Amino acid sequence: MASPSPYSTTVASKSTKTQREDALDTSISFSDLPSRLLEVIMYRLVLKDNICASAVCKSWCEAAASVRVMEKHPWLMCFDKHCSSFELRDPVRSKLYTMHLPELAESAVCFIKDGWLLMYTSSSKDMFFFNPFTRELVSLPKFSVPFQAIAFSSPPTSDNCVLIALDFVTRVQERRILISTCQPGATEWITEAFPTLLPFYRHSKLVYLNERFYCFTIGGGYLYSFHPSSRTWVCHQDAYVYHQLQGEWDKRETFLAERKGEVFLMFACSKEKPLVFKLVSLEWEEVTSTELDGFTAFFSSYNSELRTNLPSMRNNLCFPWFGEKRKLCVSYSFDNSSYNPPQESLNWLQLIPRQKCLWINPPSTVLDYLHED
Repeated sequence: MASPSPYSTTVASKSTKTQREDALDTSISFSDLPSRLLEVIMYRLVLKDNICASAVCKSWCEAAASVRVMEKHPWLMCFDKHCSSFELRDPVRSKLYTMHLPELAESAVCFIKDGWLLMYTSSSKDMFFFNPFTRELVSLPKFSVPFQAIAFSSPPTSDNCVLIALDFVTRVQERRILISTCQPGATEWITEAFPTLLPFYRHSKLVYLNERFYCFTIGGGYLYSFHPSSRTWVCHQDAYVYHQLQGEWDKRETFLAERKGEVFLMFACSKEKPLVFKLVSLEWEEVTSTELDGFTAFFSSYNSELRTNLPSMRNNLCFPWFGEKRKLCVSYSFDNSSYNPPQESLNWLQLIPRQKCLWINPPSTVLDYLHED
């Protein structure tokens, strides 16, 4: 019997190996990745890389194009002690950038909206708007009255921009709120006192919706609003919410935010899962985990930003965290009922720090202004 040919054995071996490699290559085709996973990948790319990736194949092109029209997540902006420079942290791509702002030295951030910072210098009583990317500055009349909360309705470049500052005065048998208003181009602030029912020793940040500024009192649990045109101050007692809370909420952080005509109230506590409420006909309705529908909230001591359907960040609450000589972002996932990193490693006093950090919406050309660290 003739012995097998070594050549035929080698050919058969190579043929079998080639078939296995072909089968393996077919099984890991990147064009077959789930569309949701492709979205997450494309969303983490800067625009230049996104455009390059869209040329790979049809599925990549569709995913790349879809994330370009999605809402963009805010970045965390952290100032140094004197506001002469700041860091910008991209929570999705884990990138850190810096920018120097010597013209803001000794100023403090009061409020932020639509990329504009409201700044205040305590020594000179100067108040002004500042855009950190375009370096535009809009001056305002000097403001010498103390304030505990401040906000503005729209960018200072718009015709309907209104500023409001609140100060709360509590004396024996007297509780008043001092409300000061101003518009860009005005020569002075207008201040008026209003009676109020409850002390404002703790309160949320102000939000603007339908020509009214809203404020939630943590001490009393009521929603207040001020209408600048009619100069009316209203306590919405139907919006009482504390009877719905359980657990150790004396250690809570409270946030009020507006999103596409709706007002949301959020409670975060170190030993309880966060709670989210939506204002419906002046009543707070709890939003359950199954009703979040892709909701993502970004919190800080200065402001709150809400988004929907961000890839890899759906049904999440995001916080700044300053701990162990690090500054990073921490998130709570309602889908997994857990913090990332795990809650056990967090000091709640370092979560949402009382420092100069806030969420800002960077322009599409943000990388033209920054230096990567």
